[in-house]
Amino acid sequence: ESRPFASYGSALHIALPQPPRLGQLLTLEIDYEAGDGPGVCWLAPEQTAGKQKPYMYTQGQAVLNRSFFPGFDTPSVKCTYSAMVKVPEGFTAVMSATSWEKQEDNTFVFKMSQPIPSYLIALAVGDIVSADVGPRSRVWAEPCLIEAAKKEYDGVIEEFLAVGEKLFGPYVWGRYDILFMPPSFPFGGMENPCLTFVTPCLLAGDRSLVDVIIHEISHSWFGNLVTNATWGEFWLNEGFTMYAQRRISTEVYGSAYTCLEAATGRALLRQHMDNTGEDHPLNKLRVVIEPGFSLFLGVNPDDTYNETPYEKGYCFVSYLAHLVGDQSKFDAFLQAYVNRFKFQSITADDTLGFFLEYFPELKEKGVDSIPGFEFDRWLNTPGWPPYLPDLSPGEQLMKPADELAELWAANSLNMEAIEAVDITAWRTYQLVYFLDQVLQKSPLPEGNVKRLSKMYPKISEAQNAELRLRWCQIVLKNNLEAEYSKVKGFLHSQGKQKYTLPLYRAMWGGSEAARALAMETFSATAPQLHVNVQNYVKKILGLAVAE
Repeated sequence: ESRPFASYGSALHIALPQPPRLGQLLTLEIDYEAGDGPGVCWLAPEQTAGKQKPYMYTQGQAVLNRSFFPGFDTPSVKCTYSAMVKVPEGFTAVMSATSWEKQEDNTFVFKMSQPIPSYLIALAVGDIVSADVGPRSRVWAEPCLIEAAKKEYDGVIEEFLAVGEKLFGPYVWGRYDILFMPPSFPFGGMENPCLTFVTPCLLAGDRSLVDVIIHEISHSWFGNLVTNATWGEFWLNEGFTMYAQRRISTEVYGSAYTCLEAATGRALLRQHMDNTGEDHPLNKLRVVIEPGFSLFLGVNPDDTYNETPYEKGYCFVSYLAHLVGDQSKFDAFLQAYVNRFKFQSITADDTLGFFLEYFPELKEKGVDSIPGFEFDRWLNTPGWPPYLPDLSPGEQLMKPADELAELWAANSLNMEAIEAVDITAWRTYQLVYFLDQVLQKSPLPEGNVKRLSKMYPKISEAQNAELRLRWCQIVLKNNLEAEYSKVKGFLHSQGKQKYTLPLYRAMWGGSEAARALAMETFSATAPQLHVNVQNYVKKILGLAVAE
């Protein structure tokens, strides 16, 4: 029988004919129908890139897969799975599985041979094709995007995988493929094993946003192999993954670039804590989840995207590395940690207990209770991280950006000094950092943003989503109505939560004209947004949310 459980799903109770023996294997067959729940997304043709055929995909994290199939929908339980998927002619099915086979009459058979938590089971069906980009990697996308996807990722994925294996141990999932989702996909990436789902915003044309792929690849060890047992300790997935991502990035791109990327992450954490207030209960690493309180992607659905488990988690892992004081020793610890807990779900106590066991000399020194830096404080006290890793290697890239932002914020522009700075060679994160500084100083004196826009078409006309987001924020903060069309254009082109919500917040907090732009843009784009994102935007705009 079905019994109430939480606002997110009900419990299925099954009475067995006789009590089973300990260790006895049971086969249970459940006949069910699903498809209209929040975990299954059905897209009309106009919501896809090709606009010709419909598309469907599932998104399990955190507790949505219970609307896709009955199961133990908690990250504390892991299992293997197999599936048989029959689709109409002209469609292809893909899943997060170690093997994929097409049989006759459009039936696809999948097997995942490694145990995974339920939230990592994922299915997508659409007009999708693939292209090889490495010895164990291919990209999947709609036909109109496949060339761009191949060009952007050819040859790079293997390099990241190889560095990941060198640092964290064997890659156990066989293939690492990437599926470029339709523009309405609400996330940057979802680390479904063997087949990461990513936003098409990553197709920047210049490989400038590949760090998102490094992040998803890092989940192959942290999150997918060693998993948080509860969503209240989401930082075990995300904090370790941010650390691993930046370790790989340091090996591949060097520490200056990586520190600059980490500085933009720190700025996002600062922004988030300023928005919520530092002592907000979500700003601690161990979040208490009330029974039935759904933690959607590490956040209460009523609260939106939250940087704490990512960036504060990163600071805590960096603090552990700082206690060890030797990078190669800490790398060896991470490899031992993965090996010790692979295919398991664990708590922070397991992680920290293993850390102290691995470094008995640190345990003896009592590093878990250094005043102000107690492990308990890290986990249970909200607020700014007690320790921040040193990002000074990024200063050679940050300093020129800081100085240029200062020049543009001046009451009378020193054009000679501005023209002396050549930004043509700046990489995306240096431009992002510069725009973050300009945004912080906004609104700028009258006319400055207009001149800035004219002087740097590389920024104001950029196709790169990270630059477009910041430029749109600057346009709104400075109420530059002449460029409102860029905000509208960006929100029409994609539906990623991390880009969409800040812009609606900025419009709603702005002038009458900005509020009108928000209403007009939302009524035009709502049908192409993921239902969760639609609801978040409705909340920002003070519109009623359907239950």
